[in-house]
Amino acid sequence: MVRIDRVVTRGGDGGMTSLGDGSRLRKDTPRIEAIGAVDEANAAIGWLRAAPGGLDSGSADAMLARIQNDLFDVGADLCVPGEGGDRLRLTEVPLARLETEIEAMNAGLPALTSFILPGGSEAAARAHMARVIVRRAERCLVGVEGLNPLLQRYLNRLSDHLFVLSRVLNDNGERDVLWRPGANG
Repeated sequence: MVRIDRVVTRGGDGGMTSLGDGSRLRKDTPRIEAIGAVDEANAAIGWLRAAPGGLDSGSADAMLARIQNDLFDVGADLCVPGEGGDRLRLTEVPLARLETEIEAMNAGLPALTSFILPGGSEAAARAHMARVIVRRAERCLVGVEGLNPLLQRYLNRLSDHLFVLSRVLNDNGERDVLWRPGANG
């Protein structure tokens, strides 16, 4: 179990931070940028879960709660230098779960005939915001050496999951905002 007795440590005041193995890195290194992007994605999903009126899909909140926990595992793996070992947390199980959830959500949606613009309902717009933050976190991982190889795949799948969820939250695609070529005249 994690126990945090002190929040203010002053350890990062000089622009450095510690990894899980005790090594210290500058806060602007690719690894720390990736950790920050994953943390931001997790916060965006929390914001999605707090959408006024709750989420329209009963299972959406439970899925997102699991994803938030997964993202903590992603962050923990990023804090551990190296590609393997007993300390890595993310496994194939959450990745397979995302794929199963994507298929289940997508099965009830109408086929896409256009690109979708972020928007529709407030919850769907928040899902799109979380999706683009996840995609940025995924891009940040590309510059980090020696990672759990599942991290990139998980974030890639998570962005797909959030896209499909946004359609579910838009009344099963009824409120999707469709791109209209040449709409600007």
